[in-house]
Amino acid sequence: MTGTSTLLIAANMGDPDTSVLTDDPFWLILIKAVAVFAFLLVMTLFAIVFERKVVAKMQQRVGPNRHGPRGWLQSLADGVKLMLKEDIVPALADKPIFILAPVISAVPAFLAFACIPFGPEVSIFGERTLLQLADLPVSVLYLLAAASVGVYGLILAGWSSGSTYPLLGSLRSAAQIISYEVAMGLAFVAVFIYAGTLSTAGIVQSQHDWWYVALLPSFILYVIAMVGETNRTPFDLPEAEGELVGGFHTEYSSIKFAFFFLAEYINMVTVSAIATTLFLGGWQPPPIPGLSGLDHGWFPLIWFVAKLLLFIFVFIWLRGTLPRLRYDQFMAFGWKVLIPVGLVWVVAVATFRAYQEHVTDRTPWLIGFGVVVGILLIVAIIDPGAGRAQREQEEAERERAESAPSLDRIPWPPPSGGPAAGVLAGRDKGNTTVIPAGSGPRQES
Repeated sequence: MTGTSTLLIAANMGDPDTSVLTDDPFWLILIKAVAVFAFLLVMTLFAIVFERKVVAKMQQRVGPNRHGPRGWLQSLADGVKLMLKEDIVPALADKPIFILAPVISAVPAFLAFACIPFGPEVSIFGERTLLQLADLPVSVLYLLAAASVGVYGLILAGWSSGSTYPLLGSLRSAAQIISYEVAMGLAFVAVFIYAGTLSTAGIVQSQHDWWYVALLPSFILYVIAMVGETNRTPFDLPEAEGELVGGFHTEYSSIKFAFFFLAEYINMVTVSAIATTLFLGGWQPPPIPGLSGLDHGWFPLIWFVAKLLLFIFVFIWLRGTLPRLRYDQFMAFGWKVLIPVGLVWVVAVATFRAYQEHVTDRTPWLIGFGVVVGILLIVAIIDPGAGRAQREQEEAERERAESAPSLDRIPWPPPSGGPAAGVLAGRDKGNTTVIPAGSGPRQES
């Protein structure tokens, strides 16, 4: 049986019972949908001010302090200002698509949050329901698909602007999303193998005893990929001001620009919620003795929001500390590092899982594993290829240093007085004289 078929069978067998969601009345579904929408708007307003205050603290600045208590209503004031600004459409733009692109970018960001579990079963106005809008047997695939649709808004925005720089920024977005979504999908596979389901509610339930952050390579892969997926520093190449002025939204203003801003921060909240759900136990408390009683009622919602804020802080921390990568470095890192590491890790996890569940006589496996490890250690110790490559690199650096311009070869002006008198006299006669390097002490004025 192949690893793929085993994974699909395990996914079908491990799906949780979410019949309580299908029994929800329409008014309850509407309340939960409005609550999710309001939560995302509030988190966007909070994340903007939180980012500005944290970065200001890192750089020893004051940060927003005018609007609201301690400046916490600054993002709300900025949103009102954007809505009141003049809406400009370029003369060469394709107007219908130019107007539609921000909507296409923002709507999938809201839709992706529909399958995120906020908490366990609770009572709302006498109705028992899960703190989750919807759940599917393939919820994680739905999240990936919803996140992918948003890039169409960026591509259409750049193409419909009728300008070269926004088009280049949108093409960068497409390449970036494709590259890092592959690595993101590979990071999920190890979680699917251990959870036995693709349902977000089922994955949270399967982490009751231990969190999947223990699958450390998968967690690291996802954290890197989610930063690249959301176009955040140091991976904000589609908006690189030094090369593209402002990226795909250069020609946008007023409320349409606010939609792109809204989509970026909602995507940041969404990928943080996915990381919380898949790797940090979702709404469950940490697996520490004494906290197991705080996993029922409305209290788990606090655990979920706290973990969410932790990931948002990581986004801000990266923006305040890391410089932007070059585009070739960024793409090479995705295709040559993240994807190969993800593939090797998936094979290793699948092999270990099959060994753990189906192998009874483990002696040949242990011997084979020891032989492979021994061969790898011998290659690492001898390693003739790496030594030769290092010597070639050192030789190339030496040649480059020898051919670099030197101050000793630069003609310097003659010093005043002394031996320069003849030079000055010759210059008066129309002759040109250059003092060679090393003929005497230089004197700079």
